[in-house]
Amino acid sequence: MISNDVQTYLETLLPTRNALLIEMEQYAKEHRVPIMELIGIESMLQIVKLAQPKRIIEIGTAIGYSAIRMAEAVPQCDIVTIERDQNRIQVAKQFIQRADLEARISILEGDALEIVEKLEKHLKYDVLFIDAAKGQYQRFFELYTPLLTERGVIISDNVLFKGFVANLEKTEQKRQKGIATKLSHYNEWLIQHPQYDTTILPIGDGIAISIKRGESR
Repeated sequence: MISNDVQTYLETLLPTRNALLIEMEQYAKEHRVPIMELIGIESMLQIVKLAQPKRIIEIGTAIGYSAIRMAEAVPQCDIVTIERDQNRIQVAKQFIQRADLEARISILEGDALEIVEKLEKHLKYDVLFIDAAKGQYQRFFELYTPLLTERGVIISDNVLFKGFVANLEKTEQKRQKGIATKLSHYNEWLIQHPQYDTTILPIGDGIAISIKRGESR
């Protein structure tokens, strides 16, 4: 994890965001809706730009912030984003409409563990972005990676969970320790996965980047 001084410095270098995004950031802060930290999402968007995806699956819409940022960063891509919280779905729909991105961002309503079959099986996706229930990351990965292209990229957010993952023995709060333990197991599972190459970036709340290996490997 980067220091507070470095984070503050990097935030001064970020590109200017439009009024709608700033409004969404304020809404998330006031209503305690988790969205990606600024440094983290800028780093994630650079990875998405390098991948140049035509289709993205996002698990965890929240208020639509990440989906809108990805859609704006890669104008040629379409996004299917999954959310089960009805209040957040309604807010996300409003923000997506105001961003004029309804034609490119589709919200699939329901539990991502239960509705994978609703995605069109004949379509292939280039990027999978996981940012939902932390204890279910491995299940999300297993369920949705079969829908990726041969060189698909998986981005998992929050994998360092405020630094608790690296300090399990010092984490006293039961809930935090439970989530951190599950994420620690997920990180180890990812790193050892025979079909993917993974690196973890200590940016934002921790971002894991997994790239599908080619058949020749």
